[in-house]
Amino acid sequence: MMFPYSEMMGGLPFGGIWWFAPLLGILMVWDAVWKGIGMWRASKNDQLAWFIAMLIVNSVGVLPIIYILFFQKGRGKMIIIEPEPKKKARKKK
Repeated sequence: MMFPYSEMMGGLPFGGIWWFAPLLGILMVWDAVWKGIGMWRASKNDQLAWFIAMLIVNSVGVLPIIYILFFQKGRGKMIIIEPEPKKKARKKK
């Protein structure tokens, strides 16, 4: 049995499938960005297992986010750059 009023709206529920294409596009971009960041960091940290897992598993960005937040090597280390001490100006005689 079809949904009520579905025949008036193209035969598909929720007025057709027009809403699915933009949603799918947004999810594809979201996944590509997070997968790229996660795979780049995994390769920089020589973590081949994570790199392969992110390459194979399509998780809509969930797996790369988990990697970045919890399993990335060197996470939490901050590089602090201190300014050089100012040199005192010499007085000319």
